[in-house]
This record gives sequence, C-alpha cells and structure tokens, in this order.
Amino acid sequence: MSTEGTSRRFAELDLWPTEDAVRAMFEGQLAAAAAVQSQVEPLARAAEAAARRLGHPEGRLVYAGAGTSGRLAILDGTELEPTFDWSRERLVYAIAGGMEALSGSVENAEDDEESARELVRSAKLGRDDVVIGVSASGTTPFTLAAIREARAAGALTIALASNSASPLLEAAEHPIWLDTGAEVVAGSTRMKAGTAQKIALNLLSTAIMLRLGRVHAGLMVDMRISNRKLRTRAIAIVAEISGAELGQAEAALDLAKDDIKLAVLVAMGVDAEQARGLLIESRNNLRAAMASRRGGR
Repeated sequence: MSTEGTSRRFAELDLWPTEDAVRAMFEGQLAAAAAVQSQVEPLARAAEAAARRLGHPEGRLVYAGAGTSGRLAILDGTELEPTFDWSRERLVYAIAGGMEALSGSVENAEDDEESARELVRSAKLGRDDVVIGVSASGTTPFTLAAIREARAAGALTIALASNSASPLLEAAEHPIWLDTGAEVVAGSTRMKAGTAQKIALNLLSTAIMLRLGRVHAGLMVDMRISNRKLRTRAIAIVAEISGAELGQAEAALDLAKDDIKLAVLVAMGVDAEQARGLLIESRNNLRAAMASRRGGR
C-alpha cells in the first residue's frame, strides 16, 4: 500500500536540520492538497447524489471511520450544525471505539467488523440516508464493514481512501481516491492522507449543503446565531441580500427570531406569515422564495 511505503529521500530525516525537515513536511501538505484536485468531478457527483437523498426530511448523513480518519469525519459532521443548521438528529457517527476514541486510542476497535455492522443496523439506515466512509488505507475492517452493511440496506455510500483499488473504494457507489502516496514519516497517515481527507470532506459536505439550498449567494443563510459576532454577521447578511439598511435588517432579524432566511423576506417588505408560507412552498430555498415573491406581486 502506498500509504505504508517508505521513501529513500527521508531515510535520514531525523538527522536533518529542523528547518529542512519542516520544509519537507510542508511540501507534503501541498502535495496532499494537489491530490484532491483530480477528484473534483467525483466529489461533485457524490455531492449531487447525496443531496438528492438528503432532500427528503428523514434523510441522515452518516460518517464512518476509525482513528484519525474517524476523528476527521466527526469534525466535519459537527461543524455542519452551526454552519448550516443541519440537525443533530440527522447525523449518525459510526466510529470505531465510539466517542471514547475521539481523545484516545481504543485497542482493536478498527478491526471490529461486527461492531460496525451492528451500529449500521441499529441506526436502521435506508434509501434516504448517505454514508461517508473514510480510511487512508482503504482496508480498515470496521469502515469497510460499515459501508458494505449500509449499501446493503439501501443507503447511498461514498468512500474516501488513499490507495487505489482498495476494498473500501470498490465497496462504495462513489469512490474518491486521494492519491497521497508515501508519508514523510512512513505510515503516519495523520499527515498527508489526513490533510487530503479534511479537504475532501470540506468540499463534499459544503457542496451537499449548497445543493440543499443552505447557501445563498455565497452566504451562510442557515447559520445558527449563537453569539454576538454571529449576530452581527447575520444582520449584515440580511442587509446584503435584501438591500435594506442595517437597522432595518436588525429589526427584521428580531421579528424573525434569528431566522436569517425569514428575516431577508421580512426586510424586503413581506409580511412575516406570508414569508413563512413562501419558505415552506419553496422547501426552505431562499432564492426560490424570493423569486416566488417577485412573481406574486
């Protein structure tokens, strides 16, 4: 496996001046980012397919992984809540060793295939659900078992791995091959492979939310307002989209109880109840609701 390979270039890495070692590791990070470039089209196809499933109100986004890959997967999922108001009830984490593995190693957890299958079965996954399996090697038994079980249950499956033709990529409907090769520190996939995984997960989940209408004109219109900084940002978003003054935008946001999409329509002069109706009719897509409002004048 390329992720387990060694490089003659780094055979005496521990003898190098620290600056040279850091520079070599930095170059590895750039190579990791470049490895994602060839997968832009597969990532886009996976995002579109996922959005079609998750457009159903019962659809859930499921992350499966072990070790570093599992921790990166959880990080991606948890950030969807405040950024896009993705409900916690629509997130499932199938992580080897459970949440305990977030802060420490759980012995033999990544080899526990039955645990992965049981997690998938207990979640009662179906056709509206999307499972993202992440594994640098593409051979991790836990992650592979989770993807196979989820696909058998009818869920859409997406896999990220750094070894071509690995079992995980072959098991998923949407394989994403992140060709990061050998690590500067042999086998330490928290480095190049981990960086490529984080980039790919960022792109994938953000593209899904984009297609679900949770981004408007490059703005976070489903953002959860949880502090003063975010409220200031939300006021600016409402003002920018609606064309209202900041004071009007703030008043609209107050009336809308911090619902940015609703506040935009209110700031445009739409009655609050009518605005709610427009958003319901448009399946909470602000652009569609705005177009409907203009058409109904």
